[in-house]
Amino acid sequence: MNKNAQQRLGCSFRLHPSDFILVYITAFSSVFASAASAQSFPTKPVRMVVPFPAGGPTDIVGRTIGQKLSETLGQPVVIDNRAGAGGVIGTEQVAKSPPDGYSILLGSISGLAVAMSLYPNRGYDSLRDFAPVTQAVTVTNILVVHPSLPVRNVRELLALARAKPGMLNYASSGSGTVTHLAGELFKTLGHVNIVHVPFKGGAPALTALMSGEVQMSYENSLIVVPHIKAGKLRALAVTGVQRSKLMPELPTIAEGGLPGYAASGWYGFVAPAAVPKDIVARLSADIMRILRMPDVVERLSGQGAEPAGGTAEQFGAFIRTEIDKWSKLVAAAKMKAE
Repeated sequence: MNKNAQQRLGCSFRLHPSDFILVYITAFSSVFASAASAQSFPTKPVRMVVPFPAGGPTDIVGRTIGQKLSETLGQPVVIDNRAGAGGVIGTEQVAKSPPDGYSILLGSISGLAVAMSLYPNRGYDSLRDFAPVTQAVTVTNILVVHPSLPVRNVRELLALARAKPGMLNYASSGSGTVTHLAGELFKTLGHVNIVHVPFKGGAPALTALMSGEVQMSYENSLIVVPHIKAGKLRALAVTGVQRSKLMPELPTIAEGGLPGYAASGWYGFVAPAAVPKDIVARLSADIMRILRMPDVVERLSGQGAEPAGGTAEQFGAFIRTEIDKWSKLVAAAKMKAE
């Protein structure tokens, strides 16, 4: 900087040659540390938080991928079930974890998207507090009823619900989960009064349904299909925009008598926002590779979960879209956390 410029700025300074050396060393050290972080990661077990109870659909996906990820990373991947508030408790826990890559979240539509409008005091922001890693799977949900309910299809269920307003209960795995959203969308489009009964995860919701405590649910195929095949539950339709490869004989709810209906779930991996980008890239590449493994594809697809994958940037954009999409239903249906 020349003398005139220094005078205009009201300051005077001059770099000593040793200062240039210090700047160079600092910049080089920063680049070297970044390059080395992914190479040395991990040096200890990685914790995968699953924000729902053991035995539920999120847990099944997490353990399937976690086993393979442990082999890939050369360190144990420990599943940490932190259930409650539709996935919000576990999601918040990871948002506040050290940003070192050793705590990752298998997030869901509820904790990462719906919670942004349903839980105003959730303690985190899905877009600000997380670094997207990759989408894991999309899942098929199935409208199922207890065998004692005298309905065989969607139209008969709508007719019964209209004849008995407030008398039919539907179970969900928690407020804000896709099983809750599916029920509220059914209520809104079908103009029926069915009562939401939230549980702390898919496994306890399924137990309540099979015991007859509740009459219906929009349950995840990962845990419900075996009970359908055993005749313990009756399947009426799938909740997505198209039929499931797993049970192609089932119509969609839209086909069954409720045009415009579509509600699908998904899970994906995120890490605390300040995790080094090279570690995020390492995790993203490893998990995407796992999702393409034939045995993983076979296991997940055989239970109604379709491996997704995609870059961190693509998953981040998807989360933004989902937040906007479901906030409109939360507002229209006047949904509240229960």
